[in-house]
Amino acid sequence: MAADPVSALAESLGSEVVLERPGEATHGDYATNAALRLAGTRRKPPRELALELAAQAESLPAVERAEVAGPGFVNLFLGDAWFVDALSVMLDQGVAFGADSAAERLKIQVEMVSANPTGPLHVAHGRNGAYGDSVARLLEFAGHDVSREYYYNDSGGQMERFRASVDAVRRGEEPPEDGYRGDYIRDLAAKPGDPVPEMLHRIEETLERFRVHFDTWERQSVVERRLPELLPKLDTYEKDGALWARSSAYGDDEDRVLLRSEDRSPTYRAADVPYLVEKMDAGFGRAIYVLGADHHGTRNWYAAVARMLGYDPERIEVLLYQLVHLTKGGEQARMSRRRGDIVFLDDFLDEIGVDAGRWYLVSRGPDQTIEIDVDLAAERSQKNPVYYVQYAHARIAGILRNAEGAAGAVTLAEPLAPEERELVKRLAEFPEVVRDATERRGPQAIPAYAIRVADDFHRFYHEHRVLESEQEAFRLALCRATQSVIARSLQLVGVDAPERM
Repeated sequence: MAADPVSALAESLGSEVVLERPGEATHGDYATNAALRLAGTRRKPPRELALELAAQAESLPAVERAEVAGPGFVNLFLGDAWFVDALSVMLDQGVAFGADSAAERLKIQVEMVSANPTGPLHVAHGRNGAYGDSVARLLEFAGHDVSREYYYNDSGGQMERFRASVDAVRRGEEPPEDGYRGDYIRDLAAKPGDPVPEMLHRIEETLERFRVHFDTWERQSVVERRLPELLPKLDTYEKDGALWARSSAYGDDEDRVLLRSEDRSPTYRAADVPYLVEKMDAGFGRAIYVLGADHHGTRNWYAAVARMLGYDPERIEVLLYQLVHLTKGGEQARMSRRRGDIVFLDDFLDEIGVDAGRWYLVSRGPDQTIEIDVDLAAERSQKNPVYYVQYAHARIAGILRNAEGAAGAVTLAEPLAPEERELVKRLAEFPEVVRDATERRGPQAIPAYAIRVADDFHRFYHEHRVLESEQEAFRLALCRATQSVIARSLQLVGVDAPERM
């Protein structure tokens, strides 16, 4: 049997066949509408094609019977042997089940968070990190060579105001009106020297706590050194004393200022140019930027720069995410003791924990605003979805401990119960779920799938005894496979899979 049991079954019926799980068990284990889709090209009525496909399906050892329904659907009812084989494949593959799905392995960089070091990270930065890191984990699982980079500005107006704020507190004065305030500024002022390295150290500590590790840290001041050699290669013009990129001619929404009229200093858009070149010249097949929704115009800007400089714009991806809103006690949460208008990421993690933080910040699509009930997120009960999934993993770990290492071939002592069949089919979905989440850059599909696995497991466990049952061998194998899939699902979004709870 192939590494992906469902794909292998579909391929045995033809390369154009796609199998789906019907909404009702009476419609079979799997169904396909291939006859409807192929009727035009095959120049045959859909029902005639469906009858041919059903006959072909019934010749397969895995298929107990096939039925034609409606205008051309084919419903497949599988024999118990297919479930035994599918479960055996999952156990043989172990942690590699669903991995290495990339048709072409690429060198990929994911640049994320990249907040200027003027203060602690807040929850929106946490969403950036949770989303970007989960995408990176999915890409790695698919077989790509992935590196994570943090890019920050260490010079310019923001950084000058930040340093001036710290220096003012050191002198016993209030920070400038347009400066930075908060307990963290006083903490930094108590230490000598440039506050930027210390602020960066604190940011890195927060990210490591949040299970987001960066391979490289890049400074804008270093990247900008290549700007003079690259500006002549761009399509530019002078207007009102400023230097503009004619980016609208290359697919951008508008032209962009590169050098300001006042002092000919480079804009942030100008710094984007050498930074993009650095990524392209480093050989990244994909350079992924993770940015807040307020950067929606950036996507076309990067692609325009690539076209101007002769790079393939398809090598560049911009992933955008929406805001995060927190509620606590039914009201908007203000957990920070230092700045009432911002919830710092560390305060958020202190309140709900890293596992819940990672789960909730990645469990909605990036195009959706996240609403987090802090009270529920902090609750250790099965009303909390991350706890519910972790509890399924821990419950299985307890069963396997009590089994005292019992293992062996996946064998049946009696016909499979509906709950056993449903759980195997749910586990068999894992490779497709992961492939789709990777291709769509949508890690939110993984928590949603993990909840469905936990649902099916709890339903199975409620109805059937595992240890000291006639079906113990199969059920222990089913528990091991379920535990592995849950653990991998949690790992892909940066959540721990506890053995005990």
